[in-house]
Amino acid sequence: MDIKVKWYYRLGFLLLLFVVLYVFIRLSPMWKPVIQIFLKVLLPFLIAGFIAYLLYPLVEKLHQNGLQRWLSVLLIYILFFGGVGFAIYKGIPVFIKQLKDLSENIPGFIHQYEMWGDFIERKTKTWPLGIHEQIDVGYQAIEEGLKRLIERILKFFIWLVDNFFLLILVPFIAFYILKDIDYLKKTFWSFVPKKWREQTRDFLFNVEQSLGNYIRGQLTVCALVGIISMIFFWLIKIDYPLLLGSIIGITNVIPYFGPIIGVVPAAIIASQTSVKMIIFVVLFVFFLQFLEGNILSPYIVGKSLQMHPLLIIFSILIGGEIGGVLGLIMAVPLIAVIKTTILQALDQFKRRDYG
Repeated sequence: MDIKVKWYYRLGFLLLLFVVLYVFIRLSPMWKPVIQIFLKVLLPFLIAGFIAYLLYPLVEKLHQNGLQRWLSVLLIYILFFGGVGFAIYKGIPVFIKQLKDLSENIPGFIHQYEMWGDFIERKTKTWPLGIHEQIDVGYQAIEEGLKRLIERILKFFIWLVDNFFLLILVPFIAFYILKDIDYLKKTFWSFVPKKWREQTRDFLFNVEQSLGNYIRGQLTVCALVGIISMIFFWLIKIDYPLLLGSIIGITNVIPYFGPIIGVVPAAIIASQTSVKMIIFVVLFVFFLQFLEGNILSPYIVGKSLQMHPLLIIFSILIGGEIGGVLGLIMAVPLIAVIKTTILQALDQFKRRDYG
């Protein structure tokens, strides 16, 4: 076939593809509701699958030590969901009470915040105009950030209530995934063409070796950091210890930037007591960072990602720009998968070249 004719075919195919995409987008009012229903139904399966993925190594370890699989699943299942259920039963009422109390005291915090702003404005009014404007911008950004944080927490609880009945299914789905994991694996591999099975198996193994250990370890570290923070805030008698400890634990999942984000609400609440309390909170977070970076993370997470800190920081910044808070959380796992994919693709190319 003539080269020009080939190019005509390619251009025609691209043109047809753009037309199909345009029609597909124009018909979005028809298919979007269907996609939304599908995603809502799929949600408990995704959550249950993630939980089963986290618990699978423990189940396998018990099974390899001679315990029957169903008994291993049942034991881990009861310990995990029993612990989570007890924590929810005891913690949610206190969490909601503290959140409600915080929302009622917001006018007082705003007044305190405005006094700070007036004080800073008086002290900096003789400074150059550019610096003064930057301080005002930072002041407004912190205020907007606090409002968005409270709104998102409230929206999250509303979402939990709206999806309560779907979320009840998660423990049951997770149990059957763990119980029938061998059957599910066999079913999955039956859909993978034989010529791709070896590469797919290598890829999944490499992802599990790096990302799996990182996710499990990071979640464990975040839980420990959150619990330590709650206990510390309770001991120094700062308001809302459960709420603030939860925020620090959740934000800690974001490498490097998480503790900085998490300490802001704690410092603002501490400012209602005294300047000394703010210093206590900030010093505690520095100590917590030292504890995590030198003891908890090296021991629990290890160096499973094998990624340079600069690459991690770069991926977090990109993730934050693209996806906001969710982007910050998902940036490192996604970059780990992309890195594994690229390395495996290069390895396959080398094998072909030398084969």
